[in-house]
Amino acid sequence: MSDDAIKISRSRKLGQDGPDIFPIGIGAMSFAPFYGEVSESDSHAVLDAAMELGVNFIDTANVYGMGQSENFIGSFLRSRGNAAKDFFRIATKAGIARGHKDGPFINSPEYLRSELENSLRKLGLEQVELFYIHRRDHKIPIEDVAGTMGRLIEEGKIRSYGLSEIAPTSLIRAHEVHPVAAIQSEYSLLNRGPDLGVLQASERIGAAMVAFSPVGRSLLTDKPHDEEAVASMPFLRSNPRFIEPNLSANHKAGEGFRRLAASMGMPASSLALAWLLHRGEHVIPIPGTRSVTHFRELMAAASIRLTAEDMAMIDTVMPPGWAHGDRYSDEQWLGVERYW
Repeated sequence: MSDDAIKISRSRKLGQDGPDIFPIGIGAMSFAPFYGEVSESDSHAVLDAAMELGVNFIDTANVYGMGQSENFIGSFLRSRGNAAKDFFRIATKAGIARGHKDGPFINSPEYLRSELENSLRKLGLEQVELFYIHRRDHKIPIEDVAGTMGRLIEEGKIRSYGLSEIAPTSLIRAHEVHPVAAIQSEYSLLNRGPDLGVLQASERIGAAMVAFSPVGRSLLTDKPHDEEAVASMPFLRSNPRFIEPNLSANHKAGEGFRRLAASMGMPASSLALAWLLHRGEHVIPIPGTRSVTHFRELMAAASIRLTAEDMAMIDTVMPPGWAHGDRYSDEQWLGVERYW
């Protein structure tokens, strides 16, 4: 990198009044069998590496493995004692209720409180740093949901709240009732939807922009999933971008990005995360992995400094709209507020 590298900080705020955290967090969906089986010991090994490297933000949810992710995090915290509890800032979510008589998305005060208390019990905590509405329940005005979150904050069960996969207009309406600390959206060189409003709105109100799937579910790595691997992953094998002929087309479309990363002396996944970190000081990517080696590679992106020229080269090889296929299938789009 040249001397005119864009300056980025070594820590980021989890919301305007939130704690300082490492610029990259842990996407703990990887502690559930979403992309393949994972053991408790593998999850604990990643968390041990996180403490060693200073990575102190974990993002999980009650539905990840139907509680498995929260249980693995909870068992780690219990086994490592107060040092781990004091170190990590933990976010969890509720609102997805598939199979529930009132589902598939529920934002009622009673439901959110019950699910939060279940999460606190699994995690072994009295309070989480951040509690997200995982998906919006349109039967309840977003202003009422923000009010529920405010009461949970007053009671000390959560320190702050966030919203996941929501439109900028809904974000602003909620924020006017009670300040929103974070918004979570899929954001990467594969999906730039947040550039059309969420990125700007979150910055304007001082909320963190938490970017999930920041390496494009493998398409922005040096070893993107092939057809055989995708066949073993229920979510991906029904996702348009991972169904042939789109999968092969996306592999080919990513070749230039992988070559660029190699020419810059870094893995493609590191460059993908560095690009996100340079999109705004409030952007916090949360990649997930079951591998300590891969985890260290991902977190190294926090030290990468890109120039305006570097960012322009990335845009050249990964222009907006490069991907083949829709972001989600019709079923996968359910619950996501589409605003573009």
